[in-house]
Amino acid sequence: MISVIIPTDNSERVLVPCFAALVPAVSAGVVREVVVADAGSRDDTLKVADAAGCTLIEGPADPGARLKRAAAAARAQWLLFLRPDVVLEDGWTGAAEAFIAAAERRGTLDRTAAAFRYAIDADGAAARLAEQASAIARLLSGRVRPEQGLLIHRRLYDAVGRHPEGPAAARRLIGRLGRKVTLLRARAFVQDRD
Repeated sequence: MISVIIPTDNSERVLVPCFAALVPAVSAGVVREVVVADAGSRDDTLKVADAAGCTLIEGPADPGARLKRAAAAARAQWLLFLRPDVVLEDGWTGAAEAFIAAAERRGTLDRTAAAFRYAIDADGAAARLAEQASAIARLLSGRVRPEQGLLIHRRLYDAVGRHPEGPAAARRLIGRLGRKVTLLRARAFVQDRD
């Protein structure tokens, strides 16, 4: 049903929690594959991804070109672009499945995408304030952050021109989608990097 695409670059430390959140979805058949698009990591990123049974796509260094290549190699029609430092909330599959079912039922595969609610995996007021600031920015601009993941059907991904090249590829793709991105009930936790 879903191909998860994760761009990596020396991401060994954050990958294990990211993958752990995907295991129940793989077991349930919701996630068909996890594609790791690596920029040439010098740590054990590729070993961790290989041990987890991921499909590995290496290079180029340009994030947009790498994400495009990984999307072309993905086997499912639904693509979930996810940063390696993001951990999806338990039960995320229910929210994703409900969104997919509604899009298929309504025939809006090429007109709507989804993202998770932004959350920071840290304690304290600073983390909560950052979450609130993100929610306000979403209300004002209609746009989500790349950290929130992006669940998109291949038809819409192709229609908006796929990822552009360059370091801000994910942000620019989201900009092209504008208000076509719906928020799911489940949260995407950005891992604390301290």
